Amino acid sequence: MSKLYIIPTPIGNLKDMTFRAIEILKDVDYILAEDTRTSSKLLKHYEITNKLVAHHQHNEHKAIDRIITSLQGGESVALISDAGTPAISDPGFLLVRACLDNDIKVECLPGATAFVPALVNSGFPCDKFVFEGFLPHKKGRQTRLKLLQEETRTIIFYESPHRLLKTLFQFKEYFGEDRRISISRELTKIYEENKRGTAQELLDYYSTNTLKGEIVIVVEGTH
Repeated sequence: MSKLYIIPTPIGNLKDMTFRAIEILKDVDYILAEDTRTSSKLLKHYEITNKLVAHHQHNEHKAIDRIITSLQGGESVALISDAGTPAISDPGFLLVRACLDNDIKVECLPGATAFVPALVNSGFPCDKFVFEGFLPHKKGRQTRLKLLQEETRTIIFYESPHRLLKTLFQFKEYFGEDRRISISRELTKIYEENKRGTAQELLDYYSTNTLKGEIVIVVEGTH
């Protein structure tokens, strides 16, 4: 039966792949991947030899009609991203919506998502939280931060290493130097690091400690 499968992939440790995810990837007609070079390593590790097709933010608008046609023709398709769950700060939303608009079944498997372990090990309340993903680089960035100044729920952001200091400085400016923050990087990997402190303490720390890897920032809500 034709269906779009959304398959989470490990955010670092390859052992975090689920048995069902491997079975489906071996069974579908083809796999859509954010970066075929990155995904090829994962698929090779699990001896998955299905056809791999590039599907990323630069071509997803043009590719959707072709994918919908193949699904309507009876094919089954899996969507994966470089790491984590597709559509969470990665391509996927547009394709899922197009499938639902065309009465094509969509099934999303549970699995790795970077913000969940970062949230849980932050020590901040997990019962209510806001996922912001990446802040706008320029236009709309300050507006977004102003809106979040009075947010009482725990706030989660994704960030890249080269923008971390700028972001921490702005958190100090908009949220206050004493706002508590938890920074997680290289989650599930050998050099995983979780650093906690106030905005000022973390700004001081990362001003003299360079870092690499994907970053999740968890900010305690205002009281």
